[in-house]
Amino acid sequence: MPDTPVFASAAVAAPHRLASAAGRAILAEGGNAIEAMIAMAATIAVVYPHMNAIGGDGFWLVREPGGTLHAIEACGGAGSLATIARYREKGHDRLPSRGPDAALTVAGAVGGWQAALALSRHLGGRLPPTALLADAIGHCRDGYAVSASELRTVPQECEAILAAPGFAEAFWPEGKAPKAGDRRRPRALGATLEQLAHAGFDDFYRGDVGREIAADLDRIGAPVTRADLARFEARMVRPLGLRLPGLTVHNLPPPTQGLTALTILGLFERLGVDRAEGFAHHHGLIEATKLALAARDRHVTDPAFMSVDPATLLSDAALAREAARIDPARAASWPFRAGEGDTVWMGAIDDSGLAVSYIQSIYWEYGSGCVLPGTGINWQNRGVSFSLDPAALNPLAPGRKPFHTLNPPLACFDDGRVASYGAMGGDGQPQFQAQILSRYRFGMGVAEAVDAPRWLFGRTWGAGSVSLKLENRFDPALLARLEAAGHPVEPHADAYSDQFGHAGLLVKHRKGHVEATHDPRSDGDAQGL
Repeated sequence: MPDTPVFASAAVAAPHRLASAAGRAILAEGGNAIEAMIAMAATIAVVYPHMNAIGGDGFWLVREPGGTLHAIEACGGAGSLATIARYREKGHDRLPSRGPDAALTVAGAVGGWQAALALSRHLGGRLPPTALLADAIGHCRDGYAVSASELRTVPQECEAILAAPGFAEAFWPEGKAPKAGDRRRPRALGATLEQLAHAGFDDFYRGDVGREIAADLDRIGAPVTRADLARFEARMVRPLGLRLPGLTVHNLPPPTQGLTALTILGLFERLGVDRAEGFAHHHGLIEATKLALAARDRHVTDPAFMSVDPATLLSDAALAREAARIDPARAASWPFRAGEGDTVWMGAIDDSGLAVSYIQSIYWEYGSGCVLPGTGINWQNRGVSFSLDPAALNPLAPGRKPFHTLNPPLACFDDGRVASYGAMGGDGQPQFQAQILSRYRFGMGVAEAVDAPRWLFGRTWGAGSVSLKLENRFDPALLARLEAAGHPVEPHADAYSDQFGHAGLLVKHRKGHVEATHDPRSDGDAQGL
């Protein structure tokens, strides 16, 4: 049975309980949803290091109570030394996934916190960074227990990540995986957060912290420089929107796959499915996923280089044309590349109705694996999504932004409800989002929609095979029908698995209360006031 959702005037949800507690504490101090999210983002970066870090990127979608939307793109571009020639000269035919050569993009997450804090203050927020980072700093000082999710995680390319500078000392002492009961005290990271709390988030790029980061990146041979850090600023961007009967769903534009998430919903809507959990529901979403991922791989790149306006791909004509390609009885083939990634999604809605959907990541588990000694920061490997082929859709070039699987959705219902929802999971993110939102729209409760068994089409974090993977709580008759229709069904041994995402859903109801839940597959929860 699903957990009982939280009913409150304000609520937060995160994949680790310490992050949820940090957000709730800020709400209790009179902070708003944005301030709560900054506290959660800092805390989760400490206690869930296999999924995210302040050496990663983040994306925000914020809705004011009156309906105004704000989207923050906090992703860094490739370093000025990150050229195709550099990697070719080193003998690489593809970008390495671990080590200094994988730490090739600027980390944007803290710049996103800075932009979000400015927005918060514009909306009346008054809490200082010292208050927002207090919990995260405390966990660095006092220590935290290694989470169950991290204990279950076996890093890809394990030998390479163990060789990454600083990784073993920070996460796998003496080259051994952590075990239940282990605790960590990342003191250098705590000192960095303390400096940011007092000097301001800009210090990460243009101050003392930035100087230390640049020195360590140079020392290990990574291609990101001090000048690259100093040039970075998060951007306010125009979110994408998709109109569906009774609601509008919003998400981030490229370089994220927000377009993919909205395309799945738009295609599925045109199939005329009228009830949850049957063959038509799941087959329709799977087939919509195939077309949406294929379109993503044709078009989505750094927006400065896109050849098409992403909004045109969400037009009625474009969606109707693509939906007509879906056979309601047979599975189509699916020749697309797979994207992986470790991530955290978190949501917050305060008592005024200010709603936040936020996602933060280092891409693969533990990112590049490089932990910078002067600051204790683990650096992302998001740049592995670039290609060393100059004719590719996403070729490596200094300053260019990599493709992101990250995307934070928000749904605004005509009856006044606002839903902040999302999930981690690489290519799985838009698939899990579609399953959760469609179930909620078909009448499932908030907790039931997140708890229900999920499937994953393709390959993502922790999954080596390309197939239709399904948690073992689905009706066997449904699996038989899917297989008969041509889907490569691969039943999963577990009822609940990290492989199917850590998701959350918060709904602000018309009467004012917030209903919130987080995934039983994670170490998190929802908490409210």
